[in-house]
Amino acid sequence: MSKAEEQSGTGRSMSFRERDGGLEWSGHHETLRVEAWGPDAVRVRATLGELRDDIPGALLDRPAGDKAEITVPDLRGLTVFSTGLGSPTDPVAPARLVNGRIAAELSVDGGLRFVNTEDGRELLAERRAHFWWPGTRVHTPTGNGYHRLEQNFAAYEGERLYGLGQHQHGLLDQKGTVIDLVQRNTEVSIPFVLSSRGYGLLWNNPAVGRVELGGTGTRWVADSARQIDYWITAGDAPADILRSYADATGHAPEFPDWGTGFWQCKLRYRTQEELLGVAREHKRRGLPMSVIVSDFFHWPHLGDWKFDTDEWPDPAAMVAELDELGIKLMVSVWPSVNRLSENHDEMERRGLLVANEFGTTAHAPFMDKGSRAKAMVSFYDPTNPEARAFVWSKAQRNYQSLGVNLWWLDACEPEMNPGHPANLRYHAGPGLEVANLYPRENARTFHEGMAASGNTDGMSFSRSAWAGSQRYGTAVWSGDIGTDFATLRSQITAGLNIGLSGIPWWTTDIGGFHGGDPDDPAYREVLVRWFQFGAFCPIFRLHGFRLPWLPLGGEMTGGPNEVWSYGDEAYAILSRYLMVRERIRPYVAEQMRVASQEGLPPMRPLFLEFPEDEASWTVTDQFLLGRDLLVAPVTEAGATRREVYVPAGARWTCAWTGEPYEGGGTYTLDAPLDRIPLLLRDGARLPIAE
Repeated sequence: MSKAEEQSGTGRSMSFRERDGGLEWSGHHETLRVEAWGPDAVRVRATLGELRDDIPGALLDRPAGDKAEITVPDLRGLTVFSTGLGSPTDPVAPARLVNGRIAAELSVDGGLRFVNTEDGRELLAERRAHFWWPGTRVHTPTGNGYHRLEQNFAAYEGERLYGLGQHQHGLLDQKGTVIDLVQRNTEVSIPFVLSSRGYGLLWNNPAVGRVELGGTGTRWVADSARQIDYWITAGDAPADILRSYADATGHAPEFPDWGTGFWQCKLRYRTQEELLGVAREHKRRGLPMSVIVSDFFHWPHLGDWKFDTDEWPDPAAMVAELDELGIKLMVSVWPSVNRLSENHDEMERRGLLVANEFGTTAHAPFMDKGSRAKAMVSFYDPTNPEARAFVWSKAQRNYQSLGVNLWWLDACEPEMNPGHPANLRYHAGPGLEVANLYPRENARTFHEGMAASGNTDGMSFSRSAWAGSQRYGTAVWSGDIGTDFATLRSQITAGLNIGLSGIPWWTTDIGGFHGGDPDDPAYREVLVRWFQFGAFCPIFRLHGFRLPWLPLGGEMTGGPNEVWSYGDEAYAILSRYLMVRERIRPYVAEQMRVASQEGLPPMRPLFLEFPEDEASWTVTDQFLLGRDLLVAPVTEAGATRREVYVPAGARWTCAWTGEPYEGGGTYTLDAPLDRIPLLLRDGARLPIAE
């Protein structure tokens, strides 16, 4: 029998076949394929009819040389009927595909089970939603060949699940949650989970939907798509799983050394002179700064992608002066296109804008610069290579030619109100099937544009992401969040989970975004504690829309948001942490190199380094910056002490006092307003204390 020959029994036709190095099953009009996809990993696809290779996803091409061990049972002569109970009437050994640490077992009626190859331990199994119907995989028609897709898996007592991008619910372990798979401001959808059972799973589908991590089962749902597609890997430790995931979806490039410094930003500097004045004052005071940002409304209209020369009369001279000060300029680049933009008509004519299923290419109202009322704006379509080339040509001509290579990709979910992905049609497909790709493909525009121009020292900074965004050299921040201690607490878990989702370059608006009065003592405390946290994030950036506010529009700006804006006591503390960050920049750069090479995030949950310590899997308000520095932010008003858990398996030393602590215990550490608790691992030496 040839490898491609079908093995089937009599009765209701269900069959196995080995083809092109993969294992296929067919039955009930469904085709399923399992194949090795990188070391210790397999990819699974299932559809009604023929499998497709033209649906966009997150995975890189299948690595050359992937070879799995496949065993197919001989079904000839057997009578095989599906009873609806999840097993055939005649017991038949499952087909089996083994690839390193993971083995996929495929039953004769199409159910999949994944086990650890070495010890046979079940990692994850597909689970029928009901003994009769529906099955483990459900394809419910939505019309024109599209289906509402469901993939059901078993739930396991004690299992913990991490990742899924960035969310504001404040949970680290997301078991028990229901997460919408859709991009929103502050909510970054990346459909990858890391399990405490020793596997990682990527739902390789950019469709709008949800994942339900229930106590009775896990269910992945795509509201309207054509094919189930997921990837699963096994690892002896969480770090092994993340390395495999980075190999499968792409590694971040090398992080530029200048990026490890301090980034200054506010909503917004209205003029060239205002921005330069802040940069000059930083240097006059002897304070470090690596980046300063020109925020939105620096343009004449959305979609012009250029400076308004009334307010920014000589941006080339501005960039040159900043360069002399050792500061890089970042510009805000929105994907939105106003009908008044000089580029709108050409883009509409050439089909470079996202289309509507019903109506025009306008998608959202916005009070743009020069408007007396909200204008309806469109979005360019970054899933279209021609649209990416067009937008990059404008950015190159109007920004890069002036020396700008840093791109703040704001509002790139894209930001719609109301959100209506079902009414969108992209070059890549219908909105419901591909909408979650948008922020990744938007970052691709600038990454590939810079690479083609020979730039090796730029990057983008995005408010959203999808699986694989890291390979396009983009950092992510947590969006337009609140300005209180509760929000600060939730940023710790948000940052840890997005790091576990493959995005190593991450930060927040220090102090939060929506408000904050620089003259309010209570808010000053929030700002100080947040600044301390930010100094040990992968990216160190101050931003926010401080009080007093002006209405949305071309004249708007927020209140002052420089380190000297919060009074003398706060200034003394903030300037101290600016210097701490400067001293540890070589260490931060090293963690960024590890992220690029190995796929391990700089900001790590304790269990990533100490998986054998059961308690480390449940700590939600601390993290490790790299391997050696434990950070315990203060997130309670008025607190001057806090409890800190130090993981078992290492000895720890207070970075401020040198006091030693044995691992595996909880200690109460001093935390006056000018101190964030920091502990060093196993004698590591970092220049934190003066």
